[in-house]
Amino acid sequence: MKSRLERRAEGKALRNATPRADHSVWKPAANRGDIVAILEESNQDRLPDLIPLRFARMLQSPLAFLRGSAAIMASDVAGLPNTNFRLQSCGDCHLQNFGWFATPERNLIFDITDFDESRRAPWEWDVKRLVVSVALAARELNASKSTQEQLSRMTAKSYREHLAEFEMMSPLEMWYVRLDATELINRSPEIGSKMRCQQIIDAARQRTIDQLLPKITQRVNGKLQFIDRPPLIFHPTPSDRILKEIPGLMQQYRGSLSDERRVLLDRYQVVDVAYKVVGVGSVGLRCGIILMLDPDDSALVLQIKEARTSVLEKFVGKSERTHQGHRIVHGQRLMQAASDQFLGWANDSEGRGYYFRQLRDMKLSVGIDQMSLTDLEDYAKLCGWGLARAHAKAGDASTISGYLGSGDSFDDALGKFGMAYADQSEADFETLQKAAVSGRIPVVKDPALKKGPLE
Repeated sequence: MKSRLERRAEGKALRNATPRADHSVWKPAANRGDIVAILEESNQDRLPDLIPLRFARMLQSPLAFLRGSAAIMASDVAGLPNTNFRLQSCGDCHLQNFGWFATPERNLIFDITDFDESRRAPWEWDVKRLVVSVALAARELNASKSTQEQLSRMTAKSYREHLAEFEMMSPLEMWYVRLDATELINRSPEIGSKMRCQQIIDAARQRTIDQLLPKITQRVNGKLQFIDRPPLIFHPTPSDRILKEIPGLMQQYRGSLSDERRVLLDRYQVVDVAYKVVGVGSVGLRCGIILMLDPDDSALVLQIKEARTSVLEKFVGKSERTHQGHRIVHGQRLMQAASDQFLGWANDSEGRGYYFRQLRDMKLSVGIDQMSLTDLEDYAKLCGWGLARAHAKAGDASTISGYLGSGDSFDDALGKFGMAYADQSEADFETLQKAAVSGRIPVVKDPALKKGPLE
């Protein structure tokens, strides 16, 4: 094994092949594919009735489009200069895939929350997707162009500076680092920031299954079951094969848990199952919720989500974990500071992978429409910090820090890239709008939103 100084020197040497300024470049490839065709390809084997809803959610804004088009950006960044230094990556690292949640010890932390596309890949790809999402979020808040670029740049700077801090830690120290809610309040420099942070934390602590259950369940003939709210939550039809699959899926899932967590799971039994639409890019995948009760009607609600091949695989090769649910769980456990104790995976009879987690455990993400520009600046820096922590835990902070250095070359480059690719996302968003107007893609009004996709 090489020392920290040796790895840092190797990282610095990577600048010879890939100068940091090269990361500012965005130019569409001459053979860049039809973005609508790419999205249509990604719809293969999704639940057909939900595909119009997926498009509707992507058509809410350019940022929503970015959230649903990980496959498009993966294809784009794969053709750009990179150091080819790989580590476990999120794969879909936009700012709305960060948030608050509870550790198994009931502490509230901030971290990356979505790992559906997680794969070993060039580390730059995560940072680039994050800064683009920050630029688009700033546009939603009507920020000036200079402010948009500044926020993208500050996100990259936060990543670089915090990575340098983590680089000085031992592997064991790094493994235990977490962005704890209390610490974040204490580190906030301004009273206003402290108050906003405290408000978010208080809201997260209220988001428990006990608080949610009365809103999503009802008693029918004395039996507790989910309330149908189609197309967002709905029960399978009696002929739906998922009902026959659940016992086998649960048995496989149980086998993926550690022994002591099987003991905990075994204290509950399944009483109801429903489909539940989640996110933007995941709409149309086989996602559901499973209601489990103990003999005294204490509830555990699990979320089950279809696990497909990562959008990065086409560009970095197949994962050594052939089970896609296992791939996602592995990425989450490796990158997060602490993970849901009910994380696990299973396959159905047709070979589709799934992963499981709790539906709600103080999980909270902050909506862009709830932010001021000051809030967005604080949040973007926090996301950069969280990504640096995840990369340092999952990979080698010394090599990346050696490449980044202590100057602002990388920050400047990412600020420019964030703006350039945000322009591309807006152009692609307009292309999707035209496809909806022409009837090329199906769209319905999302009942979760006040406005239709083209209003």
